[in-house]
Amino acid sequence: MSSLYDEQPEMKKRASSKASRTDWKRVRAMKDKDIKLTAEHPEADVRHIVRGIVRRGLRPVSPKASIALRLDADVLSWFKAQGPGYQTRINAVLRAFKDASL
Repeated sequence: MSSLYDEQPEMKKRASSKASRTDWKRVRAMKDKDIKLTAEHPEADVRHIVRGIVRRGLRPVSPKASIALRLDADVLSWFKAQGPGYQTRINAVLRAFKDASL
């Protein structure tokens, strides 16, 4: 199983004019057991990850294709239980997976 830090996504534009002071070599070498969880920095919850994916400003690919997609009933129920917009969240998760696979 790969770690969350195995690949760093390419950034299209720099966030600031200053160079990053992050030690990416050390971050990439970290294992899950090396990450210290605190009350201020708890383990990420799937709901927060999906919300972050949806809210980070993903632009939909125009036009979207209408398809029939067969999903496991429990997976679809879980997405629907998160509230309105479940199809958008499914698309965002699939896009994040696609982008991470490049």
